[in-house]
Amino acid sequence: MALSLDAPSSRVASVAACFPATSFASQRGTWRGGFAPIASAYGAIECAGFWDHGKPDKAGVWTDNVSICPTLVEWTTRVGADYGRVRVIKLEPKVLADGERWLHLDDNNRLNPDGTGRVVRAWLQLTDDPGSSMILRPSKDDRDAEVRIPLARGAQFVVDSERMWHGVHHPGDKPRYALIVSFESGDALAAWIDRHRSRVTASA
Repeated sequence: MALSLDAPSSRVASVAACFPATSFASQRGTWRGGFAPIASAYGAIECAGFWDHGKPDKAGVWTDNVSICPTLVEWTTRVGADYGRVRVIKLEPKVLADGERWLHLDDNNRLNPDGTGRVVRAWLQLTDDPGSSMILRPSKDDRDAEVRIPLARGAQFVVDSERMWHGVHHPGDKPRYALIVSFESGDALAAWIDRHRSRVTASA
């Protein structure tokens, strides 16, 4: 599942001005980026998975970073669904080969109790990078079935990122910033999607 949604009507925060460079910690060695946690498993400033604390990716606890990004907190809570990890991602420019190299599946549903809503990911693009795109594929090397979502400022979309291989091609000359939120699937998320649904703009 991948849905592109109408841009939010409220102001999108200027993340580069809000978060100091030291807020962004890399998880992946040579991967060119990092995360600034806004909600974590128990409110710590960390990038660990919720499963490292014995809980599913739900019931996130706000970190001290909420004081510098109230617009992003508002956007998250306005959806109305249970949220887990809430993070701002910083991604440095890279060539397409790098983007394809880092195509991956997320681990969203570890420890998720049976009978509860599946965890999916929502993205809100914070910087204006219309020449960049989120690459989505049903399998890592299936270029024929690829969909790309342009990453203009304010773009928002929901992806079942444990089923869809995904990664960003960002050829710009400055870092790209976006909000990423783990949401529980259910009536609240479905209603929010229906209110903001728009057609996916795809290019091969």
